[in-house]
Formats: sequence, C-alpha cells, structure tokens
Amino acid sequence: MGSVDRFNRHINYLRVAITDRCNLRCFYCMPHKGVVQYAHSEILTYEEILRIVQTAAKIGFNKVRLTGGEPLVRRGIHELVQRLSGIPEIDDLAMTTNGVYLDQTAERLFHAGLKRINISLDTLNPVKFYRITRTDKFNTVWKSISTAESTGFAPIKINVVVIRGVNDDEIGTFARLSLGKPYAIRFIEYMPIGCDNDWRPERFMSVSEIKARVETISTLQPVPQTHVDGPAERYRFASGRGEIGFIGAISRHFCRSCNRLRLTPDGTLRPCLMLDEEIDVKTPLRKGCTAQDLETLFHQAIALKPKRPPVPLCNSMGSGRMMSRIGG
Repeated sequence: MGSVDRFNRHINYLRVAITDRCNLRCFYCMPHKGVVQYAHSEILTYEEILRIVQTAAKIGFNKVRLTGGEPLVRRGIHELVQRLSGIPEIDDLAMTTNGVYLDQTAERLFHAGLKRINISLDTLNPVKFYRITRTDKFNTVWKSISTAESTGFAPIKINVVVIRGVNDDEIGTFARLSLGKPYAIRFIEYMPIGCDNDWRPERFMSVSEIKARVETISTLQPVPQTHVDGPAERYRFASGRGEIGFIGAISRHFCRSCNRLRLTPDGTLRPCLMLDEEIDVKTPLRKGCTAQDLETLFHQAIALKPKRPPVPLCNSMGSGRMMSRIGG
C-alpha cells in the first residue's frame, strides 16, 4: 500500500533518475550552453540504487520508474533492470526514455523484466524535432516506437509537452495516432522548472485548451483508471485502438493524489518536483548507514511532502536544478 504521509496520501511510487546525461538537448530541459555534468563519482552506483529501492520496497513502495537524463545512455542498464525486476515487492517497473537508443535495446530490456515504457516525443515533424532537441534523431526515435510495439511493450505511452507556438499545431496529429495505433498519447503542460528553460506565460497551454482541440476531432470517452495509472486524465476515441491522456501539472495539479518521491542522480530524495527541499541519502549510504537508517531517511522525505506547492510564476526555481538533474 505504501507509507502514508501527513495528508493521508499513500506514497508507493519511486522515480529513479540513474543519470543526468542525455543525448538530446531539448531547449525546455537544457539551456543552449548545456549544463555542467556530475562527475561519475557523484552519481549513485547501481549497487547503491538497488539498495535504496530495496529499502523503499520494504516500506511499501511497489512502483518504480527509471528516468534520467536519458537512462539508456548509461552502460549496464539491462543488468539493473533485471535486478530491480527481481525485487518481489516491486510489481510495476517502467522507464521513460527519449527513444534514441531504444531500437537497439528494446528486446534486452523487455526480457530483463521491463514491461512498460514512456517515450518522450514532442513533434512528428523531423525539421521541428531538430529545432526542439538540437539533434536530427527523429527517424531513429520513430523506429524505436515501432520496435517497442513489436517487442511486446504495453502500453506504450508517448509523452508530448505542449508549447504554444512550437508544437500546438500538432495536437490533432498526435491525437489521431491513437486511432490506428495502440499508443497512449499523453499531452503534458509545459512546466517552469529549473533555470533557462525558456518558459514564458505566453507559451503555456492548459490541458483544458488542449482537450478542446482534441475534441474537435471526435467525442472523447473516459477510460477507467487502473492501479498503474499516473496523474493523467484518460480518454479514448470510440473507434481508437489507443488512448489520450491529459496531465495538467499547473492548471489541474494532482497534489491531492500525489504518491511519489524522486531519487535524483546524485543521491537525494526529492519529495516534490516543484520544491527544492531534498533529503541526502548518498552521503549516509557511503558512510555505512544501516537499512533502518535508510528507512528513516525515506520517512523524513515523505514527511516533507507539501499539501500543495506554490506554482512558480517564472522560470527560475530555488537552486535552479534542471530537469536532467532532478529526473523526469
């Protein structure tokens, strides 16, 4: 069931960022000049990650998602997946990836125990893909989506951050993908996190407006929630093979039902994406802390979860951690 916080929320979901490195340079995630990367010694080892997840599992966490940066740039990811999938209490192991390396790793990941995957893709236009990511990997990512489907991943979720004036003209195109493909399209509000991510109020588009655009295609039918669902409001077209979800982190915050902690690449537990308060677990771990000590640190992080964080009105937050350093 998970540990219960002071607002009676059951915290059972750990998002694990295994690296801050990424092979794309999306303008809303990474400034043009790039970011200073952590030294390898600052990043949690796989053994440390495994121990932390094992501790989380003992206190009721049963959902784990691997993120980055881009998780597939880190060597040995298949071995980590296999070991995490062997933790009896973890019944939902998933990953968020940009898809660049997925075509060549999908089968090994699947057989290692990964069953669900989210692929970040903000445009279906190769030219626009280059403008957003500063790379020319669109065809590679598109091939990876097909490979993931044929490998057996289900559901395959495609995460689309909607930015007015950048890709909002593709909302209908993405939504229509769900008619012929068994994909779950997730439209996500553009969030002002970190520094230099080019967030401006005029670029923000609420899920209400996004949904209204989708509804011009056809009537949306609600989809019942399942135990592995995240914060998305889920719908589908009557004749569609896939579905469509809307994640309104700003306009329809889901704080009341938030069930997650984030483990950053450099070893801190972050109770809330929008706040900078964090609990250091790496330092105690490397000093030889006990399993009970780790459990205590988890409970401290859970105690820090706010009822609702203040929504930032600018694109600078506290320490200015970029998303690649927090974990998607």
